[in-house]
Amino acid sequence: MRADTLTDGLRLPRFTFGRARARDNNTTDGHSSPGDEQPQIVTLTFEQRLEAQQLFEAGQLLIEREDRLFGEINEAEELTHHEEEVNKLAADHQALQRLVLKTLSLSLGEVSSETLTSAVKAVNQEEDQDQQWTQRDRTPPNWRPSGWKKLHDSTLHSLVEERLDNPATPPADKGNMSDIEADVCSMGQQLKEDLLSVVDEVKSCYPPEWNISHFYARLYHKAFSARLRKIADFGLEDKDCTVLLHWVNVFYPEILQKQELASEIDIEALGKLLPEDLLKNLEEQYLSKQQDDLKTFIERILEGEEQKWKNEEEPMRRDGCFVSTVAYDIIQLINSTVTTAAKIVGDLHKAQSITCPLKDLMQRYKIFQKDVMNKDKPNSRPIIKAHLGSMEQFRDVLDKNKELFTEDVRKSLLHVLTDMKQTAHAYLLKHVHDVLRPHYRMLGTNDWLHKDVFEKLLDSIEKEIQDLRGSCESCHQKLIGQLHQDVAKEYVKQLLKGRVKLKDKERQLKAYAIIKDNAENLHTFFDKMGSEEDWCKEILTKIAEVLKLQDLPAIQMQIVSLGTAYPDLSEKHVSALLKLKTNFSRADRKIVKETLLDTLREMGNADISRPFFYGVQVK
Repeated sequence: MRADTLTDGLRLPRFTFGRARARDNNTTDGHSSPGDEQPQIVTLTFEQRLEAQQLFEAGQLLIEREDRLFGEINEAEELTHHEEEVNKLAADHQALQRLVLKTLSLSLGEVSSETLTSAVKAVNQEEDQDQQWTQRDRTPPNWRPSGWKKLHDSTLHSLVEERLDNPATPPADKGNMSDIEADVCSMGQQLKEDLLSVVDEVKSCYPPEWNISHFYARLYHKAFSARLRKIADFGLEDKDCTVLLHWVNVFYPEILQKQELASEIDIEALGKLLPEDLLKNLEEQYLSKQQDDLKTFIERILEGEEQKWKNEEEPMRRDGCFVSTVAYDIIQLINSTVTTAAKIVGDLHKAQSITCPLKDLMQRYKIFQKDVMNKDKPNSRPIIKAHLGSMEQFRDVLDKNKELFTEDVRKSLLHVLTDMKQTAHAYLLKHVHDVLRPHYRMLGTNDWLHKDVFEKLLDSIEKEIQDLRGSCESCHQKLIGQLHQDVAKEYVKQLLKGRVKLKDKERQLKAYAIIKDNAENLHTFFDKMGSEEDWCKEILTKIAEVLKLQDLPAIQMQIVSLGTAYPDLSEKHVSALLKLKTNFSRADRKIVKETLLDTLREMGNADISRPFFYGVQVK
C-alpha cells in the first residue's frame, strides 16, 4: 500500500509550537533557560485530521461535536437555533464518509496500512455511535443511523467487481488461448493475487472478529462464480468447457488451499463455483469428448498394427524378443486420460466412464489377432509372440490399477484377454502338438509298459520347444507352462482310453512305477525349461497311487483326495481310471464314484483355480 494522501492535493500545514517565557529571577539576558521551555500541545482541527488521513481521530471529533450539540437540544423546535452548527456537522460527517469510502475502495492498492486501519476504526466507531443512539430518548441527527458497516461491505463488493471486470494481470503468454480461456485465467490470477494481498496486508488493518479474509474470499467467490455462470450459459467449445472445469475443480481449490489462505478461509462454506446443473452439463460434454478422443486414438493404434501385419512387417526385437508397443501406448493413453479427467471433474467414478469403449475396442483387438492366426502369414507367429507381451501388460494394469476402470469394463477386458492368451497359446503350440501326436498315441499302451516311449516323447519335445522362443521371458515361461499342462493332460487322456489292461497287482504296481517315474521326469524336464506348473506332477502321482492301492477304503480316500484338490474330476474320469484295474468290480467302482459325488456335493461350488480334468475328455 502507498502512503499517498487522499485529500485532493491538500497537505498538512506546518505548526510552530510557541515557548513559554519564564517569569522568575533566573533570566539574565531576557531569554528563558533551556530547562524552562515547555512545548504547547496543539489539537488538530477536523480538516487537519482529514488532510493527515487520521480518519478515526477525525471521526472522534465529529462524535464529540454531535454529542455536545444534540445533548443541548432538548426540544425539536430548538433545532432552528443550532441549524448552522447542525448543517456544518452534517457536511463534515459527509466529507469524512466520502474519504473513508474512498480509502476502502483503495484497500487492495494505493493506500497505506495506517490509513486503512484508521478508516476501519472509523467505521467501527460509527457503528458504536449508531448503537448508542438506539439507547437514547432524544431525536437523533438525520445521518443516524449512518450504516457505515453496510457501506463498507458494499464498497468492498464494488471493489471486487471492478477488479474482476478489469484484471490487472493478463496472461503472460496468451499463445493458443481462446478469448474465454484468457479472460478466465486473468480473473483467476487477479483473484489469487488479491486474496494473498488481503492475508498479507489488509488483514492486519482489521479487528480479528471481522474475519476480513473470509469476507473477501466470499466476495471473490460470488463474483467469480457469477462470471463463470454467464460464460457457461452461452454453450462452450470443448476446449473452453475443459478450461472452466479445470478452474472449478482444480485451479480454484488449489488457490484456496494454499498455506497462506487455508487457515483464513472456510473453504467448505464457500461451496462450488458453479451450481450442480451447470456442472453436470459441462462434465457430460467434457467426458463425452474425452471418450471420443480415447476411442479415436486407440483405433489409430490398432489400425497401425493391422497395416504392419498386412505389409508383412515383423515386429521389432528387443533383447532377442519380439515386442509390441500396442499395450504401452494404449495404457499410457488410458492412464493419462482418466487421471486427468478425475482431477478436472473432481470425481474418479465419473472419469472411469471414459473407458467404456474399451470393451468394443478389445473385441476389435481380438478379431485382429484371430485374422493374424487364420491367415498364417510369414509374420503371423512373430506378431502373436509380440502381442503376448501386450496382453500381459494389459492384464497387469487391470489388476494393479483397478481405479482406472469401472468394474464392468475391467471384468470384460480380463475375460477377453484370457481368451486371447489361450487362443494365442493354442496357435503357437499347434505345430508342436502335431509333431508329438504319434508319441502321444503310444502312451497308455502295452508298448508304454515295456519300452522307452516316454523318453522318446521328451526328446521330441526338446527339439520342438526351440521354435517357441521369441516372446518376452515371462510370456515364454507361461507358454512353456501351458505346454507342460497340455502334455500332462494328453498323458492322462491317453491313459484313460483303457488300451492297457492291468489285470493283476503286479501289472498295476508296474504301471504305478512307470507313471510315477514319468511324472518325475516330466516335472524335471519342464522345470528346467522354466515352467512353474509343478502341480501337474501331483496329479500324475495321485493317479499312480490309485493304480497301486488294492483296498477299497484306501482307493476311496485317494479318489476323494484327488477330487478335493481338483473339483473338475468327474464320474467318467474315475470310472475310466478304475476300469484300468480290471480286477476291480463294477460294484466297487460304483461305491468309489458315489463317495466322490458326496464329497463334491459337500464342497458346493468349489473354486476351480486350476482346471485340469475339463481338458481331459473321456468317452
